[in-house]
Amino acid sequence: MNSTYIPKEISWLSFNERVLQESENKEVPLLERFKFLGIYSNNLDEYFRVRVATLRRLSQFGPRSKSILGYSPKTTLKDIQEIVLVQNERFEKIYTGLLQELDKHKIHIINEKQLNAEQSEFVRAYFHKEVRTRLMPFLIEKASELPNLTDDAIYLAICLFAKEKQNNRYALLEIPTNVLPRFVVLPEKDEEKYVIYIDDIIRYGLKEIFFIFEFDRIEAYTIKLTKDAELEIADDISESFIDKMSRSLQQRKWGSPVRFIYDREIPQDFLKLLTRKLKFGPDDAMIPGNRYHNFKDFIRFPDMGKKKFYFDPLPPILHKDILPGKSILSVIKKKDIMLLFPYNPFDHFIDLLREASIDPYVTTIQITLYRLARNSSVINALLNAVRNGKRVTTVVELQARFDEEANILWGNKLMEEGVKVIYGVPGLKVHSKLCLITREKNNLTQWYAAIGTGNFNEDTARIYTDHLLLTTNKKITYEVFKAFSFFNVNYRKDNFYHLVLSPFFLRNKMTLLIDNEIKNAQAGKKAYILMKLNNISDNDIINHLYKASNAGVTIKLIVRGMMSLVPGIKNVSENIKAIGIVDRFLEHSRFMIFCNGGNEECYFSSADLMTRNIEHRIEVTCPVFDKGIKNELKDIFEILWSDNVKARKLDGTLSNKFVKNDKKQVQAQKEVYNYVKRINDKCHETPV
Repeated sequence: MNSTYIPKEISWLSFNERVLQESENKEVPLLERFKFLGIYSNNLDEYFRVRVATLRRLSQFGPRSKSILGYSPKTTLKDIQEIVLVQNERFEKIYTGLLQELDKHKIHIINEKQLNAEQSEFVRAYFHKEVRTRLMPFLIEKASELPNLTDDAIYLAICLFAKEKQNNRYALLEIPTNVLPRFVVLPEKDEEKYVIYIDDIIRYGLKEIFFIFEFDRIEAYTIKLTKDAELEIADDISESFIDKMSRSLQQRKWGSPVRFIYDREIPQDFLKLLTRKLKFGPDDAMIPGNRYHNFKDFIRFPDMGKKKFYFDPLPPILHKDILPGKSILSVIKKKDIMLLFPYNPFDHFIDLLREASIDPYVTTIQITLYRLARNSSVINALLNAVRNGKRVTTVVELQARFDEEANILWGNKLMEEGVKVIYGVPGLKVHSKLCLITREKNNLTQWYAAIGTGNFNEDTARIYTDHLLLTTNKKITYEVFKAFSFFNVNYRKDNFYHLVLSPFFLRNKMTLLIDNEIKNAQAGKKAYILMKLNNISDNDIINHLYKASNAGVTIKLIVRGMMSLVPGIKNVSENIKAIGIVDRFLEHSRFMIFCNGGNEECYFSSADLMTRNIEHRIEVTCPVFDKGIKNELKDIFEILWSDNVKARKLDGTLSNKFVKNDKKQVQAQKEVYNYVKRINDKCHETPV
């Protein structure tokens, strides 16, 4: 491995280890720790479906693949397998320990063999009423093909053992967690609470499903298959993009397997039969596990009713300038507003859209949609605007990974109601977060823009930290207008002087900003770069930051996920320090501050510093002109940088050591909450 560049796939596993650390952290409330196990598991599923799948495909190019990536995909795949197996062992130990802690608190997760008489009766009734009709087993014959297994679903691999081994029968049964809860709460006994997996309720009733066969005993072992999820869409302009997307979603269901997880207790001959039919070889990712898979379901574990098992609530803080029952449009006309989610409520943005939908002088609303909430109030507000005679244009991104199907459905619904729907840009993902409201009164046109780091999604806005700027500043609003003109008029590129659009200008702009700091450092002036990002992996940007470090520029990085840059290497990156924070909220906001000789330049962005964001996506990086908002961003960076509770040091060892020091404890997310509370001091609630 190149000592100055960590493969992003390996760096990502290090990030997921930070999530795993939270599940074993005794300072985290007990059931929140189970949720971190769920998040770790869910992250890993997506990682195999996307990143490992991509490496597998690249490895088929042979020696050429190394020149494409800069490192060997085959070697990286081997490293991934080793790391994942070590992490899996740690995961199982943590899970066992958490079960023991639950037991101490009189909460027990039990299986079908541990039921008392009353619980057995409950499980029997539940099986008959809710479960039995949903179970459709598939018999495995030695000569037959396996059915197309659902990606990421869990299956029971069932063995019907007969007296004569050659008469054993095998079957597969999908556990219907798409329609049934994974966990079922059983009747209490003496104030002891009991929970059972749906898997074990099915095991309890299996004999009733296979009653037509003769067998001595029946056993069920959980298996799970993860498939390649990447979309392969040919750039054929003559074919409708939406038709291609719909077809590629069908193809995904038949994607090639990239990971097979199995219960390590499964009989070897049955395992060999399954892997042979799945065409899995010794080089493929086969992960032995325990009795249960798909721990992501712990994200929705039943409420056990004890407050101490959960994080203390942090109610969103109303922005001081947005008053209930008062016009938001009139406030934005007077001054820029920066919202910080989830510390401020996303309701402020919904209220803005609703106001625009009924304001008689608003003529148009234009918005980019990437990922939407399940029951989207954003969509409702847009539909309401159309019903009130507004012209509404939505740019819907069909390549929002794993949300493509939902976005096609939303797009169709919007079109049916009269919304103009533009399906992205061929060959480029529209990842920017833009909204433009046009208001016309007395022959004057006024634009109101919203530019953000996160999606217009009220679900994720409760758990992701993101910034949203609301402004009427003409330097910005005119260029947001030009961005929507780009989507509307055959992708005609315009000149931008303030907004920085990928894939056209971001690389060049980053180079100029870093070069400016290098020049100032060489001239003996103060020079620094502060960046908060989700990921940084672009080779050219990293090399430029190394150059800046060598010139004496102080660089501080707060990176949540992948970081291929290696801080602290002598004569390479001595002036670069980096931390990663994993806590109750997902750190998703992206912003950068450049010293600029004392006259700081500040930007927030929808883009990470990855090649895909810089070259293959429509992203918007926006300057901050308002001095008060600049100061807020700087303050927030300093609070995050001072974290010594949830921050980990990021370096070439990938050790994820916590940043510990003798200073007063600072848990940044709580402190940011208190900071937002102070600057919006109108609720007078007690700080955390």
